[in-house]
Amino acid sequence: MYKCSASDNIALLFQKSLLFGLIIKTLTLTILWVCVNQAAHAQEVDDEFTVLIDPGHGGKDSGTRGGGYFEKKVVLEVSLEVAEQLKSTPDIKGVLTRDKDVFIPLDERARIGNKVNADLFISIHCNAAADTRAYGAETFVLGLHRNEDNFEIAKKENKVILMEDDYEVKYDGFDPKSPESYMTFTVMQEEYLDESILLADKVQKRFTNHLSRHNRGVKQAGFLVLRETSMPSVLIELGFLSNPKEGKFLNSKQGQKKMANAIVKAIKAYKSSVRSSSVSEIKSQRIEVKENRDNVKENLYTFKVQLAASSKQIAASKENFNGLEPISKGKEGNFYKYYYGKASDYQTAKRLVKSAQNKGYQTAFVVAFKPNGEKISVAKAIASNKD
Repeated sequence: MYKCSASDNIALLFQKSLLFGLIIKTLTLTILWVCVNQAAHAQEVDDEFTVLIDPGHGGKDSGTRGGGYFEKKVVLEVSLEVAEQLKSTPDIKGVLTRDKDVFIPLDERARIGNKVNADLFISIHCNAAADTRAYGAETFVLGLHRNEDNFEIAKKENKVILMEDDYEVKYDGFDPKSPESYMTFTVMQEEYLDESILLADKVQKRFTNHLSRHNRGVKQAGFLVLRETSMPSVLIELGFLSNPKEGKFLNSKQGQKKMANAIVKAIKAYKSSVRSSSVSEIKSQRIEVKENRDNVKENLYTFKVQLAASSKQIAASKENFNGLEPISKGKEGNFYKYYYGKASDYQTAKRLVKSAQNKGYQTAFVVAFKPNGEKISVAKAIASNKD
């Protein structure tokens, strides 16, 4: 039997040490590669450019039915095509508010965009008119309407909130038919106005210069779906379904694909034009703006509607208060008091009183609270919110 010599043992140990060193080196390189790759991936995710695509209407809300076409179906097909085309663009991610025929409240559409921290919000719609000769595409940004036509379009798109439960509470008493309700739109979205107009301009140029669609221009109007978004936002009216020729084009697969392609190219052109600032930096700024806006709201004195007072405690749920929500409660002395809604201005609170009275609470009245929850006089709260 062969026996290892001392020199053989030394050689074997040397080989083992070399192998061990190679393994350690390989593991070290592997770990470094994983760390670098994860860091790069994290940077890639942070810098991902996200577009929220919002097909208007849906479900019980069919939108316009001009020319016999369903707006909710046409805009869904165009939106799905936009999302599909964006898949081939590695640095842009498309997110849909809906991918099927379902009803989504306007505030929820904006909430989806804010939740995914989108860089752009694009709501897609179709138009209609009594005059079937009307035609062409137009893109809106949020603002005060400049003429009656823009106001009528905004009213038409905003009236969908009447299909929602407790819309007076959700939208702070907004009345889609009242011109006074639109006055606040002059300051909303101001920090994103320039970027919104830039995107709208690029959309219109793609429609007109590359698809030869009639250019109805970039306009401002008070669309609720744009009001609560924390990013540049536009609402696109693809064209008039009530126009026989344009309606047929928009309802066709070819027409939908062409319109979607124009929107995608406008998105890419917009992204290219703002590339001087990193996407992550822009996202960070938008988060800060949203937090500042939320802080301002939290520092306002608030109004609620008192519905009842009782020595017995009951659950603050809509089932116990004739379907009204949200319901909150507080205790004063030996009594529990129950409140409906929450508003930052007195006029909205008065409208909530009417809603409560319609549900049987004829003695409902407005009460006011400090930001810390302390109850104060209504007159003081009104004066403080004006300061």
